[in-house]
Amino acid sequence: MKRIYVLFFSLSLLLAQNEKEDKFHFEFENDSLEIKVGEEKQVTIRLLDKNGDLAQSPFYVFGQRKALSASPRISDSTGIATVKVKAFKPGKAYLRTRTITVDRNDRVSDRMLINVPYPPLERLVFDKTPEKLYAGTTTTFSVKVFDKAKLLRTDADVKLISSKNNVASFDKFMNLKAKKTGKITITASAEGVKQSFKVSIIKNPTSKIVFETKKNEIRTGDVLKLNVSALDKRGKKINDIPIEYSYTGSADYGTFGLPTSGLITDDGRFVAETAGMYTLIASSAGYSAQRTIKVTPRDVKKEIKLIGHGLITNAFTSDLWVWPGIGKHEGKDFAVTGTWGAAGEAYFWDVTDPSEMKIIDTVTVDARTVNDVKISEDGRVGVITREGASDRKNGFVILDVSDPYNVEITAAYNDDMTGGVHNAFIYENHVYAVNNGRKYDIINIDDPYKPLRVGVFELETPGHSIHDVWIENGIAYSSNWGDGVVAVDIGSKKFEEADRSKLRYNPLLAKAGQGSPSNPVKLAEMGDPTGRNHAAFPFLSQSTGSFYVIAGDEIFPWGIGALKDEPSNPRGGYHFLNFSDPENPVEEAIYQVPEAGSHNLWIFGDTLITGNYQGGLRIVDISGELLGDIYKQGREIGVYLSQHEKGRIPNSPMVWGAQPYKDYIFFADMNSGLYCISIQNVEKTETP
Repeated sequence: MKRIYVLFFSLSLLLAQNEKEDKFHFEFENDSLEIKVGEEKQVTIRLLDKNGDLAQSPFYVFGQRKALSASPRISDSTGIATVKVKAFKPGKAYLRTRTITVDRNDRVSDRMLINVPYPPLERLVFDKTPEKLYAGTTTTFSVKVFDKAKLLRTDADVKLISSKNNVASFDKFMNLKAKKTGKITITASAEGVKQSFKVSIIKNPTSKIVFETKKNEIRTGDVLKLNVSALDKRGKKINDIPIEYSYTGSADYGTFGLPTSGLITDDGRFVAETAGMYTLIASSAGYSAQRTIKVTPRDVKKEIKLIGHGLITNAFTSDLWVWPGIGKHEGKDFAVTGTWGAAGEAYFWDVTDPSEMKIIDTVTVDARTVNDVKISEDGRVGVITREGASDRKNGFVILDVSDPYNVEITAAYNDDMTGGVHNAFIYENHVYAVNNGRKYDIINIDDPYKPLRVGVFELETPGHSIHDVWIENGIAYSSNWGDGVVAVDIGSKKFEEADRSKLRYNPLLAKAGQGSPSNPVKLAEMGDPTGRNHAAFPFLSQSTGSFYVIAGDEIFPWGIGALKDEPSNPRGGYHFLNFSDPENPVEEAIYQVPEAGSHNLWIFGDTLITGNYQGGLRIVDISGELLGDIYKQGREIGVYLSQHEKGRIPNSPMVWGAQPYKDYIFFADMNSGLYCISIQNVEKTETP
């Protein structure tokens, strides 16, 4: 067993520190502030003890995501910060503070109200301004509203009116129904600001709708392209006529033929969630055509078999990594798991025989949580992260894991990492360490005894934060809560046109080739309107060539139960963001288990493996084109609920994450340790 000892550290000091932290409180210079958009003001914040003296302890300062920036984001060591606050978004926002503690339960938080007045509106922009529309059709409009601070405003009440309602009129959902030929003016108005354009309603030449599909039978989850054309009397196709789609049908379950369920898009794509007979309908200008198709169950379920389990009850288990042995251990397999809210331990396992997994070494560092564990591709270097250190230095620890039975600490890196490292990734002799939840530092470990910071990547958005980073092919995919997914070139080689491998379908590689660890270059991004983006994993579909980034949520609406030794009840899902056009990524599908959380994920081939917290381990078929609600489409291959009667919290699954390895899937359960399962009758996967 190895330990990093901290000078003058003792249990009595730690207990005294926790007792003192319970009596801290924040003092803000003002009860509230009013700041205009683009304006900056200053406020002094103090952390005081029960006697009203400075606490002699630093604290965090947080601006509200996308609304406020705060600088600095950490106070000085005495407990005082003079903070510059800048407003970027109108409305009520909060400047937040939080103490830095060893134990999460000892945290003290507070906030200060910042009122940001709404700027006057300046202009309205239609999504389209057609010169003509056809009588008998319906067209949906939308209007973007900008204020004098050049901000897009979603709170404005926009009204659309037609100058001649007998020719064309709007409903309350901004749908314009063209009734007869004529000329009209369409006007949008909001808070006294107006924008108009003229349009002609012309005679509709449609005389027939032609509806074709390549298949008459599909499975649930398969996407069917609807080939629909409007023809005039001469049989000529009318290219700009709007087509409306709908469906009806009866499902294959239920005595009375219950309704079918599916999704049909405006661009003519259909996907079914339930098996049954569907009638698809295309219509325009009073004409319609229909096709009947049969939808069968996807039928991808397989048996999941438990191979082995390593029970951990003394601590909550965090992340895992599995890798093949090297040197004298070649032919063997090993794993490492971290611990959460415990005593800073990382456990090393021999999993060569996964039915008899056993702990072979333990590394203990000064931390409450070893949240993340990673092993280098060559199997020589490991990294474990530190949060909640008694001296607040935190950071990460570099390990020599060439002999997993005798793991050695080579260095501890904590420079400017007071806030802790929550996540890390090793790529080509560099550690990408998520520092204090606001950036990732890039540390060279060519010499694992002498780590050296060579770069950093940090967003510039107000109140920005980061949770995870994952790297493939020299591109770092970070998860940034409200700022969503960001792809960064950290040393990818520019893709060559002559390369005909499947990598050619990753459009980000075509943009790469300029970045390096010391010069990270942003390639693409997509924000998260919910503010819950916690994990990201690139996915190049083997069956379609489409390139996605799968973005996972994390949210605990009722708090983290583990802090009270109680089961948690989180929520979340996995969003399929199509980055085939990096300049215009779009969300096309979601996998979300009802009344369950979402955490870490892994992909091999066209299969998704997810840690769904209390929803267990989930294995999902993501082959083919993806559209709509994947959970409802019968794409689940298997589910394993890892409740254990002797778990840290008994009989309560809490799957953290998983990793495919050889013929198996290993996964960590927060409440009960390390598991190994296999999917019966499935092709062998490659060793990562």
